[in-house]
Amino acid sequence: MFPLRDTIPSRRKPYVMWAIIITNIAVFIYELLLSDGELLLLIYNHGLVPARYTKGHILLYNRFLIQYNRLDLSPFVTSIFLHGGWTHLLGNMWTLFIFGDNVEDMLGHFRFLIYYILWGVGAGFLQFLLSPTSQVPVIGASGAIAGVMGAYLYFFPMSRILTFIPVLFLPFIVEIPAFIFLLVWFFIQFFNGTFAIIGANFSGVAWWAHVGGFIAGLYMARFYSKKHFGYR
Repeated sequence: MFPLRDTIPSRRKPYVMWAIIITNIAVFIYELLLSDGELLLLIYNHGLVPARYTKGHILLYNRFLIQYNRLDLSPFVTSIFLHGGWTHLLGNMWTLFIFGDNVEDMLGHFRFLIYYILWGVGAGFLQFLLSPTSQVPVIGASGAIAGVMGAYLYFFPMSRILTFIPVLFLPFIVEIPAFIFLLVWFFIQFFNGTFAIIGANFSGVAWWAHVGGFIAGLYMARFYSKKHFGYR
């Protein structure tokens, strides 16, 4: 399932959402300008590498030892602005574009920014807890955007998501209730994450970061006063 748009227009300009999208694109362009070695160091220094906090160091495949400061928690934030390729970047930014404007509209600009970062941090923390000795960097905005999707589920469960579904090479475009679309997406992440734990899924995707971000977004949205609900 690929979301094309939702059916609820936002009432205010989503300035923070656009700022986040532009920042991610700018960082990715910077990544493209680096040499392979410089990019590798950027990913390992500013991506979330769980082993940096449990082992204090990692040994790269070229036998280069990176020693970390275990008290440096900045990668929990910086990792959500790094991406591993155009597909990774565009997929995340498109999903943020679909769901982010309405969530920012509900929360307000400043609160949306703070929540977005917290959702990204929470997503990374769950991924860290479930793979504390991993030396693979966790990067990407997926966890934070999963938080946006969780908040969207809470605020707009009966919205419709115009969705592209390929069936036997034929394109079908249907409107799916948001709660169905988002819950199906969540359970796909959950089951893939479970298979990854038992060794049946080696895709390299940080499934549990998606799960953690989604739950954080759904849970934190509950604390936003219902008096602000103005959509019909």
